[in-house]
Amino acid sequence: MARIKPQALLQQSKKKKAPRSISIPTIALYSVVTVVMVFFLFATYRHWSQRSVMQAEEGTSNFQVEDDFSDSKKSDVPRYAIFNTSKGLITMELYKEGSPEVVDEFIDACQKGHFKGMLFQRVVKHFVIQGGDSENHAVVEDWTSREKHYNQLEKRLKHEAFMLGTSNMKHEKEGFDIFITTAPIPDLNAKLNVFGRVIKGEDIVQEIEEVDTDEHYRPKSRIGIIDVTLKQKI
Repeated sequence: MARIKPQALLQQSKKKKAPRSISIPTIALYSVVTVVMVFFLFATYRHWSQRSVMQAEEGTSNFQVEDDFSDSKKSDVPRYAIFNTSKGLITMELYKEGSPEVVDEFIDACQKGHFKGMLFQRVVKHFVIQGGDSENHAVVEDWTSREKHYNQLEKRLKHEAFMLGTSNMKHEKEGFDIFITTAPIPDLNAKLNVFGRVIKGEDIVQEIEEVDTDEHYRPKSRIGIIDVTLKQKI
């Protein structure tokens, strides 16, 4: 076998094709495609992320609107009533949470002008002042008939003075009467629906309490309510 000379081997190796290199345009094209794909994926991710946030905020906003609406309805309800009497002003705080139905009825009566010109029909010293229906005597008469017994009761068994209430009896049309206690009274809730209390003008209540009355506790001079103003804040 003939030996191949080194020069011949060198020539044969030169004839072999060298590997093709990747051109610069091809690299640029691949780079552009990669950048576009990354940008598309990022844009898609950002879009869905923002959409989820917007949906969450919308849900929160709806809840906030409902809460604001509920709060606005609550804030619309008057919390105070200012009685302008012939002796002066008496400010009442209304117990909306404790006596919602009675307070609603009272507010409705105020808005209809029911208390304008209402007289205090009964004034029982150290007991109660009654305004409204002159035929509704049962509560006052029952209290006064047992006055001595009440005075012997312990103070802890009595309710506070300067409470605002109305009779437990069903109110007929234009028959909403009011009672303002001037001393602690036992079993008050059995006689009245208490729906408020005096927070300013106790001296006016006491001045009304001091008016002269006849044997039936009716004031000898006309004294009553000029009008009632409802307020949310004072």
